Amino acid sequence: MAVIDPELLLRAYAIGVFPMSDRRDAAEVFWVEPRRRAILPIDRFRLSRSLRKTLRAGTFEVTRDSAFAEVVRRCAERDETWINADIEESYNLLHELGHAHSVECWLEGRLVGGLYGVRLGSAFFGESMFSAERDASKVALAWLVARLKVGGFTLLDCQFMTAHLKTLGAVEIEQESYRELLDSALGSATAALGADGLGGVGLRPAPGAGEFGALDRLLAADPARTVDSPASGCVIAQLLGQTS
Repeated sequence: MAVIDPELLLRAYAIGVFPMSDRRDAAEVFWVEPRRRAILPIDRFRLSRSLRKTLRAGTFEVTRDSAFAEVVRRCAERDETWINADIEESYNLLHELGHAHSVECWLEGRLVGGLYGVRLGSAFFGESMFSAERDASKVALAWLVARLKVGGFTLLDCQFMTAHLKTLGAVEIEQESYRELLDSALGSATAALGADGLGGVGLRPAPGAGEFGALDRLLAADPARTVDSPASGCVIAQLLGQTS
């Protein structure tokens, strides 16, 4: 197994490049930089009435970073996937180092949806998501967007446009426009990476970096709320604003 060096992986994200493979059992990994990039503007998430209702009802228990490896594995278990064994292990290592995160949806103790991605500076690079129950991946994404909004993130990169993402507010932009957003979101994070390597970035977040845990502190500030309570779902719906 050829695990991608974590510092190389972060440097690739810092210039707008990410790894893919042709299929689950493929031996090779190649690097991709789309000419048109899908992003989801954090302040323009499209919260439908039905999704708002699901959030407020607390249908799913939502956690973060509690089953990262399982989320990646479930994302890879498709007939068509770009996640081979090397990529899977590489992101598990990046998670252990604190640079990759997951959001999980649970129903009656079962993992039924989730997503994962990479954090660098005030950018979050969404990698993949899965859903085994209606609206589970939408709920995971809604919680992610709320988390990024509270944490001061400025860029949510979705890589490639899909019909699913488009319904939630994702848009496509040209490569040059994406690079401008990326440079702004990374700023001193890329400078720290260049100067100190992975250790510098991993041990001390660069000034202006997004705080992935800020939402947890917001919810914990009210004793009536727990992360998995319906009340928390109401907060997420409120943070995401108007229905479409």
